[in-house]
Amino acid sequence: MPSFKSIVLALCGLLTTQVVAVDKTRNPQLVAQLKAAATQMDRLALLPGQSDWLFDFNAQDIYTFSPGSVVNANAATFPAVIGNGLTMAMLNLGPCSMLPPHFHPRASNYVVAVQGTTNTYFIAENGARVVSETLTPGKMTIFPAASIHTMYNTGSSFDRFPERQCAVAHLVFSVGCTNAQLVSALSSEDAGTHNIANGLFGLPLDLVNVALGGTDDVNVTARSIPGVGTGSISGTAACLARCKAQGKMV
Repeated sequence: MPSFKSIVLALCGLLTTQVVAVDKTRNPQLVAQLKAAATQMDRLALLPGQSDWLFDFNAQDIYTFSPGSVVNANAATFPAVIGNGLTMAMLNLGPCSMLPPHFHPRASNYVVAVQGTTNTYFIAENGARVVSETLTPGKMTIFPAASIHTMYNTGSSFDRFPERQCAVAHLVFSVGCTNAQLVSALSSEDAGTHNIANGLFGLPLDLVNVALGGTDDVNVTARSIPGVGTGSISGTAACLARCKAQGKMV
């Protein structure tokens, strides 16, 4: 059975990318005013325009399926959420892509599949079992607050046929290399995201080496950790090779 250490290192990937998925507050003055407002009526007065209440996930700079992205509508990017206690996110996963193991320090996470097939995993705390689910369109799972979780686009899809056209079932599984998309709701306007590998290898490497058993060159491993990027990274070599052979990798 693979060790915990080997699993962690396998999930770390090979490429380093620029950190762009860390949300920057777009209008600090307005956010400060909204947080200081005494009443909901005061907050409404600070958001007088129709456009103040509309967030377009598709129009955001990091929206991509290559390899994927996490686009958040939260206190930093969409001030209208302030006082409403929620972040909404669009999760895009290209074929074989994954969200690396991470946790949200200030929120529980509800995830609904819209497109494709996504395998999810979480561990709530030390001693807890691994909970795994397979999400297809219309299915949901929950990641409890601060639980370590990850998700992976298997590259498969379910095709929906018109009613009465298929007497056995209206959902037919098909093997292919397709995008996956999910909608995520987090129970905080400032949920935060902490990627496990990036955080772990930001600590003194001699201590990290001891924690991982002291058998690998952690300096090499640290240099191979993918950056946060757009929130998603490429997945397993086997899946990537299968999709590339089908000519479905861009």
